[in-house]
Amino acid sequence: MTSTEETAKPTVCQRKNNPTQDDAIPQHNGSVSDDINSLIEWKRHMEGVKAELLEDMGFHLKGLLDKAVTEAVKSYGREEKTTNVRFKKRPHEPVVTGRKKVFHHRASLLDDLLEVEHFRTIYHMFLAALCVFVIATTAVDIIDQGRLVLEFDLLFYAFGQTRTVVWSWLCLFIYTLLVPYKVLSFWSSMYPKSRHKTLLSACVGTFLLVSQTCVLCVFPVYIITHYQLPPASSLIVSLEQIRFIMKSYSFLRETVPVVLHDASKEKNARIPTHSSYLYFLFCPTLIYRESYPRTPYIRWKFVAKNFAQFLGCLFFFYFVMVTLCIPVFKNMSKQPFNTKTLVLSIFHSTLPGTFVLLTAFFGFLHCWLNAFAEMLRFADRMFYKDWWNSTSFSNYYRTWNVVVHDWLYYYLYQDLLWLLNNRFRSGVMLTVFLFSASVHEYAFILSFGYFYPVMFCLFAIFGVLFNFMLNDKKTNPVWNVIMWTFLFIGQGIQLCLYCQEWYAQIHCPLTEKTFWGLVTPRSWSCRL
Repeated sequence: MTSTEETAKPTVCQRKNNPTQDDAIPQHNGSVSDDINSLIEWKRHMEGVKAELLEDMGFHLKGLLDKAVTEAVKSYGREEKTTNVRFKKRPHEPVVTGRKKVFHHRASLLDDLLEVEHFRTIYHMFLAALCVFVIATTAVDIIDQGRLVLEFDLLFYAFGQTRTVVWSWLCLFIYTLLVPYKVLSFWSSMYPKSRHKTLLSACVGTFLLVSQTCVLCVFPVYIITHYQLPPASSLIVSLEQIRFIMKSYSFLRETVPVVLHDASKEKNARIPTHSSYLYFLFCPTLIYRESYPRTPYIRWKFVAKNFAQFLGCLFFFYFVMVTLCIPVFKNMSKQPFNTKTLVLSIFHSTLPGTFVLLTAFFGFLHCWLNAFAEMLRFADRMFYKDWWNSTSFSNYYRTWNVVVHDWLYYYLYQDLLWLLNNRFRSGVMLTVFLFSASVHEYAFILSFGYFYPVMFCLFAIFGVLFNFMLNDKKTNPVWNVIMWTFLFIGQGIQLCLYCQEWYAQIHCPLTEKTFWGLVTPRSWSCRL
């Protein structure tokens, strides 16, 4: 709406202050017919005012919407222009490879959805399933033993050798807290004054690389293999090892370019405070910033609730394994192997595999991370997005675990694209997939104690194929059904094959340890 139109068209208030003869309210003259006519005229007058008011509001709303659309288009154009620039920075400028992660004050998606009664019913259904597992286990104990048996042997075994886990974690934490920060402080103080900047940087970088390799790479592997840690304890050590490596890399990756930039302008290097680095090591993100959005206070009831839900997820996982998995796979190696048995066992594992997937997601990505975020007053709780609505695997991979995806996207995908001058985009994406699959498989190998690359093959082969085949162009709801179908089958394959190999390792131990014996799955040949 132009200014000329606004001037030409009088507003409702102007028409009310200057009524015409037609708009005047009829006066009462005492007769019944006149009263009826007056009411009719009054009704017509009010309907006219209503129509004029709506028309006037429509003009104003149209102007506001036109202005909003124009500003949105302009901002989008500026953003596209910024993100599509292809250039390389000068040697001593901060490396910028694209848009940077911006943290906001926002709650986790499930916290918002669980406020809706209909969605909360799904949560209640899982609680009911947990109750069914408890009742079933209790009934079987009473029938078989004549009494209630609550030993939880599997949990105590899986989380055994707690002392070893604690002191090894403390070693990893103290090293990550002190060494990278002190090395960076030393280098930043010496770099501006040094005459041999390249030699200094090479020596400091070599020292840091060797120390990182010895402490964060070799030491956890030695602890897990030497002390023969059980599966859950091994998983804790390996995941913490990976987390500390990613955290320390993010800290150095975000800080070193700033030091180089300051040195090029002959400024004093800006080193982050040690307290900000300490906070970063505990907060639920892998992207370092000197400060994050913070909540005003801590809701301790919210913390207790999330830790209680996390424990509930542990027990849910325990009952799924004890009730649906162990009775099926414990004696499978003693039965004749055939294709029919394998296929039936895979599809039998789809239900418990789906339970494991949803339990791991809710227990860790929602409850565990939200509990720590609340205790640290970390305001950005977007640890995941609505991955369950995905119609493509590419969207699923982006939304399932936002914390890890951010690290892979900003430090691996964008940096590789910058190094390659924005070429070979598909090859870079494949590299990211292979890296992520290798790290997942590494954690599984250390946790289970054997080499059986089921996760790697599903992730690096089928995951890559589905990522390119089922891409973001697939928006029909049918593709969401297809995505869930493949997800169910994939979880069944993983659970079935890993459980088979676990019991095959027990029933058919190696008589002579050779390389091919260690890397060949025992379940392929173990028959009792």
